[in-house]
Amino acid sequence: MPQLRQLAETPKTDETPNTNEASTTYETPKAPDIPKTLTATVPRQFVHRAAVAETLLTGWTGTGPERFTVFAQWPRAHQLHVSPDRTSYEPLLIAETVRQCGALLAHTEYDVPLDHRFVLHELRITTRPERLAVGLIPAEPVVGITVTEVRRRGSRPAAIRYEADVRLGDETVATGHIAVSWTSESVYRRLRGGRTPDTVSALPVPPGLPAEAVDRALPADVVLAPTRRRDRWQLRVDTTHPVFFDHPLDHVPGMLLLEAARQAVRARGLDCRLPASFHTVFHQYAELDRATWIQVTDEDDEHIQVVGKQGESILFECRVGTGVR
Repeated sequence: MPQLRQLAETPKTDETPNTNEASTTYETPKAPDIPKTLTATVPRQFVHRAAVAETLLTGWTGTGPERFTVFAQWPRAHQLHVSPDRTSYEPLLIAETVRQCGALLAHTEYDVPLDHRFVLHELRITTRPERLAVGLIPAEPVVGITVTEVRRRGSRPAAIRYEADVRLGDETVATGHIAVSWTSESVYRRLRGGRTPDTVSALPVPPGLPAEAVDRALPADVVLAPTRRRDRWQLRVDTTHPVFFDHPLDHVPGMLLLEAARQAVRARGLDCRLPASFHTVFHQYAELDRATWIQVTDEDDEHIQVVGKQGESILFECRVGTGVR
């Protein structure tokens, strides 16, 4: 089991006092006090991020059979994960934190090679927005992970399901459930039929909705383009976006589709309803070179159903739970 944190040793020096100089005295300098807790991110490769700035996790430890505690830090400002007025954390941050937990544990506890490709099948997130206020210092959530199912291919793990309990201090601020599988690079390439970031180009990005219409500060973070219908939008896929496309991909990432569902709720003009929970099932890859359509298919006082399609194929379905502001 890897150590949660590892303190650095005091560097040794090859310099020795000159004992031939009687007029000179040498006093070994006192090593500075090292704080008992130092925080650094886990290696970014463990959570499938190119940027250290997008790596949220800081450590982990095992607490029992298929049970783990993962430590994280949330920034006080972020173009997607914090509200435009910087007062609250967004549900997308919870989803990304819980996703990173699964990737970290797959590589470190279930011996999944770093070059394997991961496929997200299902994601459920329930948040308590009233407990997600941004404080005066970065929040340091503790995530309890329980792996409820391990599927194997032969003797090796090939997929897991896990539950997450996200706590700030003594309070649970969110819960999550994820189902994810993985495959080798060679198998993935065969499945994708030669589609790579170098061989597939995204469609031109259409003009988006006004940023304020989807509760975003920057036009570049708007992922929906208007159509003639108030319940249907075209997905804007900007492969230069530094968060959604932290590294080159051959398909539309799941987190972009989740954000599209969040923005669809806001684009309906329901300013009094705050997206608070997401139950998303991913059916197939969203291709970069095909138009993706986001549509609200059903809604009531507490939930809005959002579907993503390419042609007649359903890519994902997301049931968004809303609360009153």
